[in-house]
Amino acid sequence: MAVIQPTPAQLREAASEAGLSLTDADVQSFLGLIKGNVDAYNVVDGLPDNLPEVKYPRTPGRFPSADENRHNAWYVKTSIKGASSGPLKGKKVAIKDNVMVAGVPMMNGCSIMEGYVPEVDATVVTRLLDAGAEIVGKTHCESYCISGGSHTGAKGAVHNPLKMGFSAGGSSSGSGVVVALGEAHMAIGGDQGGSIRMPASWCGIYGMKPTHGLVPYTGIMPIEIFVDHTGPMTATVADNALMLEVIAGLDGYDPRQYGTPKKVKYSKMLEGGVKGMKIAVVKEGFGRPESEAASDAKVRKSVELFKRLGAEVTEVSIPEHLVAPAVWTPIGVEGIAQTMMLGDGYGLSRPDLYVSSLIDKLHGWQLRANELSETTKALTMLGIYIKKHYGSRYYGKAVNVARRIAQAYDAVLAEHDLLLLPTMPMKPTPLPPADAPRELYFQRALEMIGNTCPFDITHHPAMTVPCGLVDGLPIGTMLVGKHYDESTIYRAAYAFEQAEDWKKM
Repeated sequence: MAVIQPTPAQLREAASEAGLSLTDADVQSFLGLIKGNVDAYNVVDGLPDNLPEVKYPRTPGRFPSADENRHNAWYVKTSIKGASSGPLKGKKVAIKDNVMVAGVPMMNGCSIMEGYVPEVDATVVTRLLDAGAEIVGKTHCESYCISGGSHTGAKGAVHNPLKMGFSAGGSSSGSGVVVALGEAHMAIGGDQGGSIRMPASWCGIYGMKPTHGLVPYTGIMPIEIFVDHTGPMTATVADNALMLEVIAGLDGYDPRQYGTPKKVKYSKMLEGGVKGMKIAVVKEGFGRPESEAASDAKVRKSVELFKRLGAEVTEVSIPEHLVAPAVWTPIGVEGIAQTMMLGDGYGLSRPDLYVSSLIDKLHGWQLRANELSETTKALTMLGIYIKKHYGSRYYGKAVNVARRIAQAYDAVLAEHDLLLLPTMPMKPTPLPPADAPRELYFQRALEMIGNTCPFDITHHPAMTVPCGLVDGLPIGTMLVGKHYDESTIYRAAYAFEQAEDWKKM
């Protein structure tokens, strides 16, 4: 794809966008000045790309029939066998469809991307295969992952594993469902506002959003570098810890990784119970305007179980928790608009692994913008409006304020081992009907993120643990730990899991 020297009209168009006024003589002068730079672009175009090797043979897989995909959780079924031995030998793993699996279709929930086939494996995919896992398919996610519901994907809504017609949570919708149904032992999810924890909570499984950067995001379509997280979704705590153990650690590409510790054997740190562990119940996580009393009550029961298991439980107030969703908004909105949309999925100015084929696929999305989900349209327009009229000041201020919010959580964690609060403020909601007004569609996508999104901007590890049913639908308790202290979360979650059947709580 050679770069062509601009025509005089194209240079005038670029000048106009930059606020420049050029005479005809200026145009000819600048065309001569930039020719050498255009030539340099074509030198780069002729060089081989420097992408990691794909290690394991595979086929593209197949699109499953409706009969074998009743909940609409799968995008592609495949079978990619990993190493002949390893800690994940015998484990079937599903991959969220914003994660690159070389040779296998990827559309990230949006028709604009349909037909894209990446040529590299994400780091997490390589690590899973190196550990002996079998990749059994790609799972549906929300359109460009911008929804906490499960109704915005281009291939239709994903249904709750316990009750058809109800949301499975998002954006890692399909990943939550296939694990809950036993069609995979483990799945990869992504989390920018709660998109691992929300579907895990509403599907009745375990979902861990690790500390920011602990698991490399390399080879996963970004939303915004400051809030991009990826992590494990599993049916058991032990599998969750084992999966994180395999996928965590530096990869030499991802600029999100700073202060990342060496490999930790999370699977060997589950025992010990919670006796004497100090757990702080966050008052502001309950009784929110959008909260349902029955859902809060189930989480309160989980508090009582931790007490019976010997934990020292106290209620604390962290007022900053209530403002955190507002602070998340400029980061999320402007990240969506500037990085994922106008930046063709990557943006600039970071030492990342840039997959140019994905950039090419996303470039020119404006020609098909009407195919975007209503949530993506709304937040993209808002981000463009803010950038034009206010610049980047609110993004920058939000990042600064996020540090103060993190310090508020840290102050409590300095005297406690964990924070506890509801993952979601409500039980799974009915899926919007096909003719739902835009307002209901939008509401069902974002109404539930208030307790989850704060920890994406403060980067604390947070895990949802199933703790009961309301009207036959799952409820989750969220445990939050110190940065890089996933092992304490796992110890508490494991003790909780072993103590009682969550469906009978």
